Amino acid sequence: MQFPNLHRVTQVFSTPDLAEPANVARQAILESKISTRLKPGARVAITAGSRGIAGIATILKSIVTALRDLGFDPFIVGAMGSHGGATASGQLEMLAEFGITQESMNCQIHTEMDTVELGVNSFGLPICFDANAHSADGIIVVNRIKPHTSFTGQYESGLLKMLAIGLGKREGASQVHKLGLPGLKKLIPEVGTFLLQNTRVVLGLAILENAREHTARIVPVEPEDILEQEPKLLDEARELMGRLPIHHIDFLVVGELGKNYSGTGLDPNVIGRQRVETMPDLPRPVVTRLAVLDLAEESHGNALGIGLADLTSERFVQKINPEPMKVNSLTSNFLTRARVPLAMPTDMDVIATGLDTCWRTSWNDARIVFIPNTLELETLYISPALLEEARANPHLIVEPEPTPWPFDASGHINQASLFPDANQGRRLLNPHK
Repeated sequence: MQFPNLHRVTQVFSTPDLAEPANVARQAILESKISTRLKPGARVAITAGSRGIAGIATILKSIVTALRDLGFDPFIVGAMGSHGGATASGQLEMLAEFGITQESMNCQIHTEMDTVELGVNSFGLPICFDANAHSADGIIVVNRIKPHTSFTGQYESGLLKMLAIGLGKREGASQVHKLGLPGLKKLIPEVGTFLLQNTRVVLGLAILENAREHTARIVPVEPEDILEQEPKLLDEARELMGRLPIHHIDFLVVGELGKNYSGTGLDPNVIGRQRVETMPDLPRPVVTRLAVLDLAEESHGNALGIGLADLTSERFVQKINPEPMKVNSLTSNFLTRARVPLAMPTDMDVIATGLDTCWRTSWNDARIVFIPNTLELETLYISPALLEEARANPHLIVEPEPTPWPFDASGHINQASLFPDANQGRRLLNPHK
């Protein structure tokens, strides 16, 4: 089969890049009002989520150290809703993959799923909150601010979501998602506001990342300022995030899907597909055919988001662990994203099928984009049909020499050779991490 050649493209992002995030986080703690809010020896809970935030282990370690220097007793609490199979061991394992362990942090880590019921929301559903965080004298909410993968609003993925869903554990996350998208848009700010008023939050630490997935800013937010400041930080994060430079794509190939790249496995803000019941897709990009080749090992078989694709490989399907995907899907109350699409025997068959069904009479006319995942978008590959458009874009560097599809003897693509600087390549260099 003669596939169209690929051309390597580099996106040139001009965004802020914080040189020493850990030091900035430490200084934010030391300069906050936390010493006026807590007595010496106070137990302080620090949230740690399930997202792959850049440098999160060193950031959290610096927070722990700063709190100790101030005379407090810090500990880390898992704040990831139903992720990790909604078990304490599963969530502890997820944190360990980010380098967050009791040994590396030099403090206790609590991931127990026990919650306390603090009230009811406007729909009459219980508001649940992590029991370990609730027992602390103070809580520092640490999270990345970014656009949500399912809706647009004043408060999306950020500090309020960490309170309402992350610290809600499985039960709290389930109640916030109970009424689907309309309920989610209403309840994240409502429940988040309630928890700000009824728990011991002493500081928010907002992390903003740039298009290269590096830390752009770390912003300390006093609890009384979170409601006002988070929408402004969200607007800033929306401007910073990476996107695909092509807005009309016949065939989008994604190397890997995984919870380490997006809570949805594939970020809808990147691929343009929502696949949320009753909701339209995003206006761009418009993708005719979408294929996912593999499931990231860091996702532990949770293939949530595969329902956003049209095609995948049998290799992908064999890696699915149905239990965490089922728990995650039922808790989020978005079931479409867990549907498994047509699976082809090999990557080569996936590519051939995608080209055959992308509504072009000739494979050579197909507008193909190949990305490693929806988080790392600095390097991508395009087909010759997109060369003229790409060369006219001042933010793209296009390699003039074509690259053949690097299929191995089994018909699968050697993704590390295409994306040595993405997670696929880094994993090959550090197989035990």
